[in-house]
Amino acid sequence: MTVTKGWMGLPLWAILFPALGVPVVLLSVYAMGTIGTIVAAVVLIGAVVAAVHHAEVVAHRVGEPFGTLVLAIAVTVIEVSLIVSLMLSGSGDVAALARDTVFAAIMIILNFIIGLCLLTGGITHGEQRFTLRGISAALATLAALVVLSLILPNYTTSAAGPTYAPSQLIFVAIVSLVLYGTFVLVQTVRHRDYFLPAGDIAPEEHAPPPSDRTAWIAFGILLVALVVVVLLAKGLSAQVEAAILAAGLPLAIVGVVIAALVLAPESLAAYNAARRDRLQTSLNLALGSALATIGLTIPAVAIVSLVLGLPLALGIGAKSMTLLALSLFVTTISLGTGRTTVLQGVVHLVIFAAYLFTTVVP
Repeated sequence: MTVTKGWMGLPLWAILFPALGVPVVLLSVYAMGTIGTIVAAVVLIGAVVAAVHHAEVVAHRVGEPFGTLVLAIAVTVIEVSLIVSLMLSGSGDVAALARDTVFAAIMIILNFIIGLCLLTGGITHGEQRFTLRGISAALATLAALVVLSLILPNYTTSAAGPTYAPSQLIFVAIVSLVLYGTFVLVQTVRHRDYFLPAGDIAPEEHAPPPSDRTAWIAFGILLVALVVVVLLAKGLSAQVEAAILAAGLPLAIVGVVIAALVLAPESLAAYNAARRDRLQTSLNLALGSALATIGLTIPAVAIVSLVLGLPLALGIGAKSMTLLALSLFVTTISLGTGRTTVLQGVVHLVIFAAYLFTTVVP
């Protein structure tokens, strides 16, 4: 990872946005008309990008495969914070917000991020290779999490609608944590070699890792950025939903916006890795985020729902189930040989385009 030098080796913009977020939150700038809303939105986006950048600094210090794990957890913390903040605001379709956001994140990861990486790597390097065993383990875990969290609620009968009864919700939250925790154990301890790049990468392709002091400073700024993101998201929630409704778009777009916002910096990191012929790192980032999105987000929102008595609808509709099944099926085939070309990338991007189009025009 290349870090633009600023203060303590950190770029000034990554320090500036979290710092600006503090007075913006304290002064409630988002409530000061259109200009205030725009300023708050820009600071929010900057704080999200800065948070992920500082997570990357910490990740680069701890190394692979722990680095991609740090990134995945940081992105998930931001996503959970945004979802919970909007749920607590009580505006819009609170019950479906977590479902729409998690589903959007999975579709973005499986189709846009992976598709972009495969297309970019295929154009630049022709055929790319990766370690198949780690990717297969990630896909198997992801398939189980997706079905238990987003599909099974449609077919249970203890509670009406696409929802779980409280006992079922607790069970799914526990097994989600068990599956994700087991995957992390395999990735970082038991079989970490499954997730390391095949072959040796030349040392000059990596920037030198930051010092311990720089990493700790980045971690501190990361915490500030996360607080700013949570508070600004809560303050801007009403304006965002009003703008979406005024544009005649379905409220499911809110979930797409949240997922796209938190995954944008990670998408860029995965893209850069694929462009440098480090597809293993790209896939670790993508699939690790997908697993963390469900394995951590669902238990977190389940706890909030049960403690505060908020409604939580997890089951997705028939159209979404079709697209999800297609995405999992194509991803399994695309990554089933350990080698990829531009064709797989184009297929994934087309599925993502279909998802976006049918979300706007249901």
